[in-house]
Amino acid sequence: MEQADPHSSGILASRPGDGPAEPAAAGTHPLGLGRRRDGVFNVPAGATRPVPLLIMLHGAGASAQDVLPLVSAAAEEHSVAVLAPDSRGATWDVIQHAYGPDIDFLDAALARVFAQVSVDPRRIAVGGFSDGASYALSLGLANGDLVRDVLAFSPGFAAPARRKGAPRLFISHGRQDPVLPFERCGDRLATVLAQSGYDVAYHPFSGGHVVPTAIVEAAFRRFLA
Repeated sequence: MEQADPHSSGILASRPGDGPAEPAAAGTHPLGLGRRRDGVFNVPAGATRPVPLLIMLHGAGASAQDVLPLVSAAAEEHSVAVLAPDSRGATWDVIQHAYGPDIDFLDAALARVFAQVSVDPRRIAVGGFSDGASYALSLGLANGDLVRDVLAFSPGFAAPARRKGAPRLFISHGRQDPVLPFERCGDRLATVLAQSGYDVAYHPFSGGHVVPTAIVEAAFRRFLA
């Protein structure tokens, strides 16, 4: 019997190894994996031991360059490496149709980062904003054997093809969000996932479709606790 492609189920196969032979210098580097849409990874300054890694996913119509500034200051302060890939299309694959091309690319991006950055395998998180938050929740719930935490800033939904492990979930949402309505998106997700037994830290706030600095700080404290 032919086995299903794990990428079609949103399963990530890349894992940290024993550390890079030639570590990347501190700063932001292109992934160098895509001609038109690629992505970046950032190495914090002064890292002398394996560092936490945040996989940060952008919203619809955006790119890595749009989402990285949301978390770059907190990542540098807390010595967290960040991987910010570009989606293959205008948004992430499962939102448009089904898992596949973005999982392929994300696995290659993770392999690239693991080859150049010494990552603490016990402190890997996937996060995102808007569509990126929906994709982060979907991937995190399916890959709890890789990621310990999910940081979902204003998600719309979660669509894991499977559920694996029990990652901790941080969900934030603005009560006045005009793009992804509060009650039927973040508020509903936080309730349903908590009722399903997940450890959910829920942070509603007064505001729209944004990621306030205080929310980012709270998410990093949760991730690194």
